[in-house]
Amino acid sequence: MPLTGSLIERLCEHLSRHCGTSIDIEQAVGTGGGSINDAYQLHTNEGRFFVKVNAADRFPSLFEAEADGLKRLQQAGSLRVPVTIALGEDHDDAYLLLEWIDGGTRTTAFWDAFGRGLARLHGHTWERFGLERDNYIGSLKQVNHPESDWTTFLIKQRLEPQLKMARDRRRLDAGTSFRFERLFARLDNLFPAEPPALLHGDLWSGNFLCDPLSAPVLIDPAVYYGHREMDLAMTRLFGGFDPLFLTAYQAERPLEQGWEERADLCALYPLLVHVNLFGGGYLQQVEMVLRRFT
Repeated sequence: MPLTGSLIERLCEHLSRHCGTSIDIEQAVGTGGGSINDAYQLHTNEGRFFVKVNAADRFPSLFEAEADGLKRLQQAGSLRVPVTIALGEDHDDAYLLLEWIDGGTRTTAFWDAFGRGLARLHGHTWERFGLERDNYIGSLKQVNHPESDWTTFLIKQRLEPQLKMARDRRRLDAGTSFRFERLFARLDNLFPAEPPALLHGDLWSGNFLCDPLSAPVLIDPAVYYGHREMDLAMTRLFGGFDPLFLTAYQAERPLEQGWEERADLCALYPLLVHVNLFGGGYLQQVEMVLRRFT
């Protein structure tokens, strides 16, 4: 949808305060914003900026949750994130105004910095698994109610809500639900005990950038404190990560033996999210994992 005149005025006000000088938006060029938001590169007299827009009543607090996640990642200081300039509502529109990141080349140094930076991010911990607030995974609500142990959190706050949604939408049958119950009984013995790690939460290849200095930049987080293998599983699920990335991660914070097998278990959550969002062949991938572990 095109930017309204009142929203452009509001964005100019935010940018003027941010830059300390009067800002005019000369052009708003649509960019890829995914399936949830409209996104624009804003050309101004002081350079370029980025804004996401959606209907204010469609995904309540989505941009607040995203800004909160970016702030947590920024405070960790392990990897760069775009600067959040402003967020708010204008009539029926919600918006999130961010720094624009120019692109660079994904060099060997890029992948090394990315792997080591993610490992350092995972060194930030909390007393429980979860988060003080809920947020989103894609367009679905992600409940982060804190739990004292990883298995309980994974079952109660990740897998069971997605299973219920899939059953309600008639996207999986009773047999698949039963196999999940059998899996739940085994999970305590499958994951090594590790402290809660600060996670990006949705770390696929579409959610990072490379800046002009060939440094990695994280975007679109779904943060919480969880088992660090969840982030690593996401990097493997849809591809797009050079093997150098994992080599660098392992050099900084080695993974426990058997993590590659457990990556399939960790992938069950994003796969169920995709079942609920898109259906299709994702259920077959879920069932393949269940056959391996039950």
